Amino acid sequence: MTSYQKRTEDHLLSPENTVLTVIDYQPTQINSINSMNHSELIRNTEIVIELAKLYNIPIILSTVNVEKGWNTDTIPVLKRAAGEDIKSYDRSSINAWEDKEYNEAIKATGRKKILIVALWTEACLTFPTLDALKEGYEVYPIVDAVGGTSQLAHETALRRVEQAGAQLTSIAQLACELQRDWNREETVDGFDELLTKFGAFSNLR
Repeated sequence: MTSYQKRTEDHLLSPENTVLTVIDYQPTQINSINSMNHSELIRNTEIVIELAKLYNIPIILSTVNVEKGWNTDTIPVLKRAAGEDIKSYDRSSINAWEDKEYNEAIKATGRKKILIVALWTEACLTFPTLDALKEGYEVYPIVDAVGGTSQLAHETALRRVEQAGAQLTSIAQLACELQRDWNREETVDGFDELLTKFGAFSNLR
């Protein structure tokens, strides 16, 4: 069993070429989701954040209308998962890409592959995805950690971004793509723990 050396140029997702953005996981938005069970949505999003932390992927967190007092911050369980000291970019714009500080934060990572989870699918995921694609980024919505105001709205939004060039992915697929090789032993235990928590398998080793 001989693995090739880790790629320096990679067309697949890798810990070195991706950034994760988490947009608007606030109580009002979560409570209005009707395409997915709320507890499952929160658990899955927590696993996505923990995967990013495991593979040292930058996380760009954003909220809407907290400073205006119209909304409250990212829910505590997700804020803790990301790290209490993580900077959060609050916006007035529905489309995060149209917020200067958020936009600059994404671009400052220097990474062209954007993993995105956002609420709702039909708005705060769709709009920055379309804008980022237009500017030459690759965007990967993580479908089992996002939701819409209805199943139809959610599915229609995913169809729209996919037709525009977004590449849909799932938690299990993302984890396997980041891990890639069992010889990368420093992340195997964390990979096993998170996918066991997700329910994809139990106790790899």
